[in-house]
Amino acid sequence: MRKLIPMLLLLCSGLMASSAFAKACAVTIGGDDAMKFDKTEIKIEASCTQVVLTLKHTGKLAANVMGHDWVLAKTADMAGIDADGMKAGMAAGFIKAGDARVLAHTKVIGGGQSDTVTFATSKLTKGGDYSFFCSFPGHSTMMKGKFVFG
Repeated sequence: MRKLIPMLLLLCSGLMASSAFAKACAVTIGGDDAMKFDKTEIKIEASCTQVVLTLKHTGKLAANVMGHDWVLAKTADMAGIDADGMKAGMAAGFIKAGDARVLAHTKVIGGGQSDTVTFATSKLTKGGDYSFFCSFPGHSTMMKGKFVFG
């Protein structure tokens, strides 16, 4: 028992130290009624362990007319996610249920609204080929950008 207590203390201190090094990095991106994000690239440092991304719809139109969301995926997966999302429809937020290709996403919002998503960077590979886009039908052709991790 005497040997177990120091081992538990060592383990607990290691867990506390690892959480002390956790770094959340915040990003805000806007989307408007002209189908444009206000950023074409988002860079996240490799030291960030979490990303807290807030999407703000800076336009005035309702979500069912000019809704926007923010979706993160490997660039190669964008077209498939977008096509499956259109089939899923507005009720599903234009994201196919359980789509493992989607690394993170916000809900679809309308003018004046915002939504925040928090995700771990452990899902990402430093220097990987990632993109973000809006999955509302037809928007991804204009509303997309590069997501750089590392």
